[in-house]
Amino acid sequence: MIKIAIIGGTGVYDPNILKNIRTEELATPYGSVRFNAGVYAGKEVAFLPRHGSKHSIPPHLINYRANIWALKKLGVEHIIATTAVGSLNIAMKPGDFVLVDQFLDFTKGRVSTFYEGGERGVVHVDLTAPYCPVLRNTVSKAAGILDLSIHEHGVYVCTEGPRFETPAEIKMFARLGGDLVGMTNVPEAVLAREAEICYSTVSMVTNYAAGISEQALTHGEVLETMAANAEHIKKLIMKSIELIDLSPADCGCAKALAEYGGFKL
Repeated sequence: MIKIAIIGGTGVYDPNILKNIRTEELATPYGSVRFNAGVYAGKEVAFLPRHGSKHSIPPHLINYRANIWALKKLGVEHIIATTAVGSLNIAMKPGDFVLVDQFLDFTKGRVSTFYEGGERGVVHVDLTAPYCPVLRNTVSKAAGILDLSIHEHGVYVCTEGPRFETPAEIKMFARLGGDLVGMTNVPEAVLAREAEICYSTVSMVTNYAAGISEQALTHGEVLETMAANAEHIKKLIMKSIELIDLSPADCGCAKALAEYGGFKL
């Protein structure tokens, strides 16, 4: 059974950290999902490029529900997601890694739940700690072993995209306590919690956000920074996989919907 999944964000499309790679497809109520599966450190791992293998899916059209449903159906219990982000915090500079621990949701047109009434009913999931503390600690420990500098806390502001933000928006987000801005972590983190899967995000700062950066923002700049740090993020993911304990965790993620009878496929 596959218990670990990597969701690769912008610039993280290569599943070749795995051995015996195969491509699979799973049907879900929200559409089919293609992903790669293989083995690393003796553990079965699924690799899912969030934007498609050629970055062909914009952030507002990603089928987040299908992706998380498919991983749950596979038996995945731990998800490490990577995201490329702009920084609102001067201390979080391009090239830095950040283990985000909170988010602000400024998306507009995305369905962020598996429970829209009807047969599935309605749930109100607790997001006091939106990212699994145990999995975050595992990634932090991996960074320490590799001597990679990583910020232990950060507030991720999720916008709708695909456009970049205006300087006025960035100024507002910073005043609200945001550290980073990206376009994909919501509803992904929310759906993972509803599906009772441990989920952690490793954000890579690719640039300073609009109004902070001295130049116009480009997608090419994002890709260049990701490429320059590709080896570091690959090693961080690999070491994290090695350290993940597959025995039941005491983080509470697997019981997030206990009062509703648990998550059901």
